[in-house]
Amino acid sequence: MSDTSGQQPPTAEYASGSVASKDERMWGMLCHIVAFAGFLIPFGNIIGPLVVWLIKKDEMPFVNDQGKESVNFQITIMIGYIIGFVLVFVVIGFFLLLALMVCNIVFIIIAAIKANSGVAYRYPWALRLIK
Repeated sequence: MSDTSGQQPPTAEYASGSVASKDERMWGMLCHIVAFAGFLIPFGNIIGPLVVWLIKKDEMPFVNDQGKESVNFQITIMIGYIIGFVLVFVVIGFFLLLALMVCNIVFIIIAAIKANSGVAYRYPWALRLIK
């Protein structure tokens, strides 16, 4: 059903052994959407997904998977923001920060849509710090 080339992302059924329920899909989507809190609250992009993941990780395997994925990606983005802030003093940081912000928004939207469809989304370029 799934090839090993990485072209097809695994479905929730493939990742956890059972089909994700409507509630699991909604909470999985919420794990990604709450990362937008980072645009309003410092570190909200990490705290939001972390809180949702910690609340539901033991009850819902799909949310456990998507919560870890969202937190890992937001930690990666935060590291990029820190590097971009340092590089602002050499001008290139402005472009890096802008590119990171656009990528973050686009990937959050894609991940939320996929999670709502029951697909276990994997962010590109994310450091897998939480396993």
